[in-house]
Amino acid sequence: METDLMTRVAAAVVEKLTTEAWQGVLAAIGGLWRMVHPERGDTVEAEVVDTRAAVLAAREAGDDGTVAGLVAEWGDRLRRLAAKDPDVEVQLRRLLAAWTREPSAERTVIGPVRMSAKASGHSRVTMAGRDVHITGS
Repeated sequence: METDLMTRVAAAVVEKLTTEAWQGVLAAIGGLWRMVHPERGDTVEAEVVDTRAAVLAAREAGDDGTVAGLVAEWGDRLRRLAAKDPDVEVQLRRLLAAWTREPSAERTVIGPVRMSAKASGHSRVTMAGRDVHITGS
């Protein structure tokens, strides 16, 4: 288990909790806990929400010490979780890569998109937020 990885992921978690992507972080962290401790998923998600509130308040107050403390706390938690299941480290590497990837120049962020469809009979509906490739009949 790589300590530096846990610190980098924890820093990314705390940073992402201050962005519009925070709910994705919430789901990802809850999902990791559910892999190892299914009964703790909801509790950990509530703790992520509490962390978000704390980091937003700390940033507003210019309290870098609290932010650093939250990063250290989540680094320790992730370290302990990864010690229980080696697949957690693999997932954390994937999350970190996704969270730190620079947005592609070809992508344009337009904000939330709501999609809905209604099908009946023998209809088929395909919806995608980006490219979709359909093969077969």
